Amino acid sequence: MIVFPGRRGQAAAEQRTTTFTGDVWADPLLSGVDGVTIATILFAPGARTFWHHHERGQILLVTAGEGAVAPFGEAPQRVRAGDLIWVPPGERHWHGATPTTFMSHVAISLGTTLWAEELPDAEYTCCFPAA
Repeated sequence: MIVFPGRRGQAAAEQRTTTFTGDVWADPLLSGVDGVTIATILFAPGARTFWHHHERGQILLVTAGEGAVAPFGEAPQRVRAGDLIWVPPGERHWHGATPTTFMSHVAISLGTTLWAEELPDAEYTCCFPAA
């Protein structure tokens, strides 16, 4: 039987605080069906995830704004509306908005998400030199 677990209005958007820095809201679309979680995430300027990785990878589709995605030990890559990002299984990374723009993306997380420590402000701000 086909079901519609992501039908609009079934789950309320919620502010995320324990694994994110700054103001972040998640609008769940599909939660844990066959190890797949899908949500629209809105990052206020300066907001970002903690370091984390996904058991079977993650797909990010940037729908609005501008931000960055950074694998551990590598320089952050700027992302903008329309960008599609594949994060391989087990790749430790963070993602979020720039200090001056909002960013929204649809996050498709495959398998368990394993959260680690907060991304320090110094590591985040070095990614966005003053204009």
